Amino acid sequence: MKKSAWMLAVVLALCSLGRAQADQKKTVTSVIDGTLKIIESELVPAVEAMPEDKFSFAPTNGEFKGVRTFAQQAKHVAAVNYIVGAAILGEKPPVDIGGESGPDSVKTKADIVKFLKDSYAYAHKAVATINEGNAVAPIKNPFGEGTATPLGMGTVFAWHGFDHYGQMVEYLRMNGIVPPASRRN
Repeated sequence: MKKSAWMLAVVLALCSLGRAQADQKKTVTSVIDGTLKIIESELVPAVEAMPEDKFSFAPTNGEFKGVRTFAQQAKHVAAVNYIVGAAILGEKPPVDIGGESGPDSVKTKADIVKFLKDSYAYAHKAVATINEGNAVAPIKNPFGEGTATPLGMGTVFAWHGFDHYGQMVEYLRMNGIVPPASRRN
């Protein structure tokens, strides 16, 4: 009897917890920021897992001519994060993407990790400005002619990041490193 009462109490507690979470109103900002946190939580540890002496690695066997190195992949993701964030915020990127303070100036593993982490902080800042009132308002498309929307640009952080994350996972595995997200604890 005591065991049944205890089990009932646990089930009711879990149900009320689930109900409380279901009642929390999701916003455009919280949904986009949630996806941003997911890619950040997988990509940054993957970059941190690659030894510095392997940052210049790029596959050479097969159809890999001219592909980016591991370091270039990480710097590219960071640069796009800055470009997209700036478009959402309606400002110039805080780093000179093609110049002295951009990706080409970032050389060491520590600098690349910092550049990437800082780009995610900037992306979170940009996403925090997206709301139901401006999500589909036209903004300048940073990748060409025409317009985009803050909501559309906010999705770029996830799909673009995961595209390169997939490539970087292969680079890690080709170097005998299990990506942190795939490790069993």
